[in-house]
Amino acid sequence: MKKVLVIHYSQSGQLTEIVNNVSAPLISEGHHVDFLEIEMETPFPFPWPKNKFLDAFPESFLQIPQKIKPIPLSIKNTDYDLVIFGYSVWYLTPSIPANSFLESEEGKQLLANTKVVTVIGCRNMWVMAQEKVKEKLKAINAELVGNIVLVDRHINHVSVITIVKWMFTGEKKRYLGIFPKPGVSQKDIEESERFGTVISNALKVDEYSSLQDGLLAKGAVMIKPFLVVADQRANVLFSKWANLIQNKSNKDSSKRPFWIKIFKYYLLFAIWIIAPVVFILFLLSYLPLYGKIKRDKVYFSSVS
Repeated sequence: MKKVLVIHYSQSGQLTEIVNNVSAPLISEGHHVDFLEIEMETPFPFPWPKNKFLDAFPESFLQIPQKIKPIPLSIKNTDYDLVIFGYSVWYLTPSIPANSFLESEEGKQLLANTKVVTVIGCRNMWVMAQEKVKEKLKAINAELVGNIVLVDRHINHVSVITIVKWMFTGEKKRYLGIFPKPGVSQKDIEESERFGTVISNALKVDEYSSLQDGLLAKGAVMIKPFLVVADQRANVLFSKWANLIQNKSNKDSSKRPFWIKIFKYYLLFAIWIIAPVVFILFLLSYLPLYGKIKRDKVYFSSVS
């Protein structure tokens, strides 16, 4: 019997359902599984008030941690064979609670020299957030052995509308009766148990070198090349905006709401105007960049 710790933070409950389904086969096959839900000293609201959601952008993107509640001693004093780390993506970056855990001394001590499987539940862009998690795990000598990604499968602009409605109302239902339900589909959530079976098999033989290949064979990661490009380019622009707002706020905190409002208008422009243009440019450059696109798909599907 192996010891597994499942760590996550969820506002809406979606990620909780995902990690519960992934870990269900581990429990049924006799492994000892503990659960740790990250708790913030100052909780984030759900549903989000619009101003609070936008105001979280600079600290989220710049990965500025906030205080989390202490980890229970029973978990701190246990040596785990594997940690399943579930996180969502805020502004192309691991959520503030997820990042705060990774940056905390207790979190670092818990994950150091431990094998880790990441489980991501998000809208659609996640590759650069995962790169940031990889760096943090590497810095504390944790070994990333697997990655599972569940996303909203609907087209980009449809998912923008439905996710925003969900975040600001707290209601996961069909907007206006014509849009699909927001978030990861219930079918994908329920079927995520298959990943837990692959993880359990690796635990039994204590062999993880081929774990990601096994997960990929079950559909754990789906790479959309355009979203990779969009994610990378948006990270460059978000970096400029986040630093601008942070610098302006540090000089005069009363100016922060103004710059947050300007960023809101930029975000709307980027989603509805810039993104379609970038997509057209991507299509035009697809053949010349085909080799790089293939390499990117292999790399971002892996745990290297």
